[in-house]
Amino acid sequence: MTTTPTKPADAPLMLSISGMRGLVGRSLTPDIATRYATAFGNWLGDPRNQRPGSSDTSGGPHVVIGRDSRGSGPMLEHAAVAGLLAAGCRVTRVGVLSTPGVAVMADQLRADGGMVITASHNPFPWNGVKALRYDGVAPPPDQANDIIRRFRDHDLSYAQVPDLQPATQDDTGTTVHVRRVLELVDVDAIRAAKLSAVVDSVHGAGGAEARALLDALGVTVHHLYAEPTGDFPHVPEPTRENLTELCAVVKDRGADIGFAQDPDADRLAVVDETGAYIGEEYTLALCALHKLGSGESVAANLSTSRMVDDVAAAVGGSVIRTAVGEANVTEGMRAHGATIGGEGNGGIIDSRVSQVRDSLIGMAYLCEMLAARGQSLSAVVAGQPSYAIVKDKADVDPAVLEAMPAKMAEHFAGQRIDDQDGVRVDWDDRWVHVRPSNTEPIIRVIAEARDRATAEALVAEVRGVLGL
Repeated sequence: MTTTPTKPADAPLMLSISGMRGLVGRSLTPDIATRYATAFGNWLGDPRNQRPGSSDTSGGPHVVIGRDSRGSGPMLEHAAVAGLLAAGCRVTRVGVLSTPGVAVMADQLRADGGMVITASHNPFPWNGVKALRYDGVAPPPDQANDIIRRFRDHDLSYAQVPDLQPATQDDTGTTVHVRRVLELVDVDAIRAAKLSAVVDSVHGAGGAEARALLDALGVTVHHLYAEPTGDFPHVPEPTRENLTELCAVVKDRGADIGFAQDPDADRLAVVDETGAYIGEEYTLALCALHKLGSGESVAANLSTSRMVDDVAAAVGGSVIRTAVGEANVTEGMRAHGATIGGEGNGGIIDSRVSQVRDSLIGMAYLCEMLAARGQSLSAVVAGQPSYAIVKDKADVDPAVLEAMPAKMAEHFAGQRIDDQDGVRVDWDDRWVHVRPSNTEPIIRVIAEARDRATAEALVAEVRGVLGL
């Protein structure tokens, strides 16, 4: 579900299960943020959408709000707070904090919902507003559609003066978040391993939380771009082409591992001790390799590498495939009783911490894995089945999207087809997935095979079928 309501193609306003994103000062302005926040606050005002058994019956819903480090963040945070207060919500500000940190604080404070001012990996001109339910999950499609309808139709209600609630500040987010992650790993074993790491926090929101976690684990840290200034030193998406400096520093310093966060620290990419980019696809696979047991399930979206299938099969586990989007993955986790899930963009979820992708979980689990195995990261990776994944994108064309299911089904007749989110086609040794993005005005085409040439050929074949 992706829409661009009443905005030109060069300044889209993206509305989906991932919240709202737009270009600051163009499609995303303070009045837009206020209206969206009021719509969310009104939605939370329905008792069906509040935390079950909430002990706070004195007023409106309680919402925890935080932001990443972008320069437009304070402006949009103030606007969103105004919208929430106007809806009669009680608001707790947690300041600059990772998206998973905000989710943790919403749970810690037993709030009815959370809100994060962030555009995640999108570049500097973008920002956004992400809504979270009381359980830390982004509202799934039916609920997100209700919030979007209220926003688009101006179907809003406002609290009267006697019903207005206060806004307060809570600065304990880093401590609470780190404590929850530490409870899931063997701290003493990691400390005894005397690991070293280079971390690139891209001047985003996650630097303080990453440093606090790794310090507690006894990991020697060389920290790149730790300060939350919002001045991204490179394109903030943690992909190979954007992390050449991290790769070089890991090798030069002889570190055991390199970690790259995105601006709101819900994604984690990994570099091995030789300075080789391991990437985002390995984050979930390696965490599952370390934590998944016999008979257990791990949830992953349709665009995630089949490495996780190999890992699960090796230990007698299983994989739950879902539509792309954090809310869909967590729904799959809950439906099948899975503790761990994630996405191939470097997102790892452990439901014991929160229902949100969390770079800190990935850091802790990978450090524990290195300590437990006594192997280098490159050696661990070399022991896993190898695939090549190719990620491509094209501009959105509504006519292409409408015709896509029928064209793909006809062209790939006889193959295994999953149409729960765009179209994914599977063979025994490769797959291709085409779908509209939830966060950008593009169509994504992702293919994976044993070698890059085959994956590239699949992408080219799909482009030809759809006329991209």
